[in-house]
Amino acid sequence: MIAPTSSPPAETGLSAPAADALPAVRSPTAIVLRRGLTHAGFMIGAVLLGLILLAAVAAPLIAPHDPYAQDVSRRLIPPVWQAKGTWEHVLGTDKLGRDYLSRLIYGSQISLLIGLSAALISGLIGTTLGILAGYFGGRVDAVVSYIVTTRLALPVVLVALAMAALVGGSLKVVVLVLGLLLWDRFAVVTRAATRQVRSQDFVAAAEAAGFTTARILLQEILPNILNALIVVATLEMAHAILLEAALSFLGLGVQPPLPSWGLMIAEGKPYMLFQPWVITIPGVALLLLVLAINLLGDGLRDITAPEGRR
Repeated sequence: MIAPTSSPPAETGLSAPAADALPAVRSPTAIVLRRGLTHAGFMIGAVLLGLILLAAVAAPLIAPHDPYAQDVSRRLIPPVWQAKGTWEHVLGTDKLGRDYLSRLIYGSQISLLIGLSAALISGLIGTTLGILAGYFGGRVDAVVSYIVTTRLALPVVLVALAMAALVGGSLKVVVLVLGLLLWDRFAVVTRAATRQVRSQDFVAAAEAAGFTTARILLQEILPNILNALIVVATLEMAHAILLEAALSFLGLGVQPPLPSWGLMIAEGKPYMLFQPWVITIPGVALLLLVLAINLLGDGLRDITAPEGRR
């Protein structure tokens, strides 16, 4: 009697070694995170901006003195690394005896507030105009293009100076003026990106399904152009911070006694030949903030691009 033989196992498409050799599928979030951790510029910008943001948020806790407290008897004390410097005022004092480190820390709040607020206002205006022009085209595109051309014909610095001189310099005026003047790049980039996404099949499918125009713009097109908008937002944020510093330096921006970095440079201008640190310290702080924002924006562009540029 012959024992029954067991039937052979069913053939699979891949052998076990071949199946193990297949690469693991990574999620988009994991890919972006891995690119970010290996991108030197992005990491440097993120660390610098994170430290400045932490100092701005924790200013009441880490500032050693009241940034508005004046003591003329202790005016223009040099930083601690110079001969007559003291640890009580690590970065020295200004012409009114106010602690320079405390004013520098609180000044980061103003710079970040102006940069974020101006980028938000200009982003809303420019993105709205650009996405409408790119989606509808035709007359809407022609009207938006005319508005953008008119805006580009206006020099930002001169218009900002004129508005600040007419209305008066203040924090609110600076934010509104910069927000209403820096939207053109958002409009141009958004229009171009929207025209590319507009021709994709998923937009045609959404239109065929009867989705409303608002839903198509907000749920189908806008998420697919966020990569370009993030890069433009970082550039305009840095631009707004520099313009605020220039306006404050000319006396038409943030007004005393607020500790604006541009205002600190302007107040130290008469002493720059004898106490150069009074303009060097806020100048270096301004440089590091703008550099951090630009590095972060450039890194975000690279790590979120589909091809993963490096």
